[in-house]
Amino acid sequence: METVIEWWRTADRAIFLALNGDGGAFADGFFWTMSHIYTWIPFYIFLGWMLYRRFGWRKMLLAVALIGLGVIVADQVANIFKYGVGKLRPTHNPALEGLVHTVRGYRGGLYGTVSAHAASSVAIALFISLIYRRWWIAVGMFAWAAVVSYSRIYLGVHYPADIFFGTIDGLFWGWLSWWIFMLILQKTEKLRRPRATDNCG
Repeated sequence: METVIEWWRTADRAIFLALNGDGGAFADGFFWTMSHIYTWIPFYIFLGWMLYRRFGWRKMLLAVALIGLGVIVADQVANIFKYGVGKLRPTHNPALEGLVHTVRGYRGGLYGTVSAHAASSVAIALFISLIYRRWWIAVGMFAWAAVVSYSRIYLGVHYPADIFFGTIDGLFWGWLSWWIFMLILQKTEKLRRPRATDNCG
């Protein structure tokens, strides 16, 4: 078992070093921007508008609330693993000192077992994809989530395994949020339908 874990860690570090290269000033600025939460506020507003066009105000607010709840829970699960497992980020790992490319001196917190960025973006991507059921929307949403997730590797603050576990985290909570949303819609629709006895005599 210990051999398998050591192999996993070695492979994870090797893949990280292959993906975490210095792409120059443009790549540094691009992935720094992609990783910043405030960059995506206009995009989130656009998603809210899409939901409004499809469902109207009430259902849109319900969808946003459930997406928000899913993201918060996914983020907290990531934090539980970060501080519970306590795996050092690449930027804080003495074994990788001098090998990690960083941007603007950013090193992140001490631990990074599960990527909250990956969890949050994947949760949103899955929720929206399940709502619209269009391949091009799904491709676009998951491409966005992939860019956000990779930006964490590029900045040197997460290993590929952290992204993988963050993706699993996000998929579960994104799916659960969508399932609850659809369940509420179905129950609401049933309550609005007139019963057969209502039309009798």
